[in-house]
Amino acid sequence: MKTKKQDYSHLSPKQPIGIFDSGVGGLTVAKEIKRLLPHEDLIYFGDTKHLPYGEKSKEAIIEYSTKITNFLLEQNCKAIVIACNTATANALNDVMQSVAGKVPVIDVINPVAEKVSYEIHNNVGVIATKATVNSGLYKKSIRKHNKWIKVDELATPLLVPAIEEGFKNHPITHAIIYNYLSNSKLKNIETLILGCTHYPLLIDEIKQYYGNRVRVIDSPNIVANHLKSILDKYNLLNDQNSNPNYHFYLSDLTKNFEKISKKFFGKTIDLELKVL
Repeated sequence: MKTKKQDYSHLSPKQPIGIFDSGVGGLTVAKEIKRLLPHEDLIYFGDTKHLPYGEKSKEAIIEYSTKITNFLLEQNCKAIVIACNTATANALNDVMQSVAGKVPVIDVINPVAEKVSYEIHNNVGVIATKATVNSGLYKKSIRKHNKWIKVDELATPLLVPAIEEGFKNHPITHAIIYNYLSNSKLKNIETLILGCTHYPLLIDEIKQYYGNRVRVIDSPNIVANHLKSILDKYNLLNDQNSNPNYHFYLSDLTKNFEKISKKFFGKTIDLELKVL
């Protein structure tokens, strides 16, 4: 059966890129997109009212994700980036149906799984939320490309609340990280995928635990490069905008989001409350 060829000729490079996550985690992806594509307008939706997604039912995650996707389409976005592993693992197909081929959809699992599959990795560990681990999508996606790779997934549900509460470089996060990474499931891994976009905010502490024994994958960089290649393929890259606009919508205004977004994007950002 032939795959229908995508036609995005109705889109303009001047339209913004839409990005969403349950909270601050997606900012790690948005920051990389900003660095790699410095002329693009970005619209970010952080669903802070409903975080953490990893503890929610599949039905709830689908409902939140499709509502946000429709909102970003209403904002005239030329691409949707699901900057949330849990939303990708549980709602990617539903988001694709909502979009109905109108704009490209970029997720945070498949580009990472594909890249890892074609590099030299034998024993791969994945730490993620319960909902992402329960979906088994990382293992399926990696082994679809390379069936010889051994993949062990571990649910690490305490990390997102700790990050959202601002416990970075804190004894609490050190204790949680040590407890999770010393789990026997991750005993023989050579590579670790941070299967939640919140986790790169703790990447220094995670690398400190391993020293140089384990390679920690930089997922936001992979996702941003994948987005760039998709936009380039369809002539949707904006390289003319010298003063890009970054607009942030939150379903609940939180101090930690304000702090991290200002750190990543500067002090003049727009934060707007938007309950869908």
